[in-house]
Amino acid sequence: MRITDIKELQKKSREIRNGILEEVYSAQSGHPGGSLSIADILTVLYFNEMNIDEKNPKWEDRDRLVLSKGHSSPALYSTLASRGYFPREDLKTFRHLNSCLQGHPDMKNIPGVDMTTGSLGQGLSAANGMAIAGKLNKKNYRVYCIVGDGEIEEGQIWEAAMTSAQYKLDNLCVIVDNNNLQIDGSIKDVMSPYPIDAKFREFGFKIICIDGNDIEEIISAFDVAKNVKGQPVCIVAKTIKGKGISFMEDQAGWHGKAPNEEQYNQAIKELGGVE
Repeated sequence: MRITDIKELQKKSREIRNGILEEVYSAQSGHPGGSLSIADILTVLYFNEMNIDEKNPKWEDRDRLVLSKGHSSPALYSTLASRGYFPREDLKTFRHLNSCLQGHPDMKNIPGVDMTTGSLGQGLSAANGMAIAGKLNKKNYRVYCIVGDGEIEEGQIWEAAMTSAQYKLDNLCVIVDNNNLQIDGSIKDVMSPYPIDAKFREFGFKIICIDGNDIEEIISAFDVAKNVKGQPVCIVAKTIKGKGISFMEDQAGWHGKAPNEEQYNQAIKELGGVE
């Protein structure tokens, strides 16, 4: 299933955003802001870019995705459900007792999850391991790792970045969700990682800067990334936290808060309703 029509991909991203809201509202818990900001990136990855098979989640030659910012699991779950890894109805069980769809991704219990994540800063190390394994086993799969801009305040990210460059992991693509906000406010006020592009460049990455909420720019960035040889790629994706919901956009308060019934209904209306 590869969607190339931009309008269809935009429709799919709205579907994924609907799912995010449904999850967080049903649980009255979760992280909507950073989930909504990466919905377009995940749409392109799972419906246009990645070589995957939802009927065979453990396919050895599949491309891999590590959601290092694991608290944005609602976005990943909604994407996986839309792709057909599990029934969309399961999204309503998010963070419920006995549901496999807990607050952070679990590779042992959720079809399509390639790495268990949650402790910030660790995902890139895992992605490195997958990429190195691909090289050693002469596999052609690619590894994608989504990190948060607040997350890259963690020192392990930069140790991992050195490893990515040292081993010339050109089968690795890091995507920084640069929505400029973390739980306590602006990243530049909390612990500034800027300039993000220059830092990753100095660590040996090929840099691509894009609007991370623009489907066409995302597609073009991945096209460029696939053709880079001899070094890893970092896509710095400028996004809007809470993208698609007017009262959530660019508001740090929606980092980890569920909407009430009135807010949920307004949000769904803004997205065009649930199909």
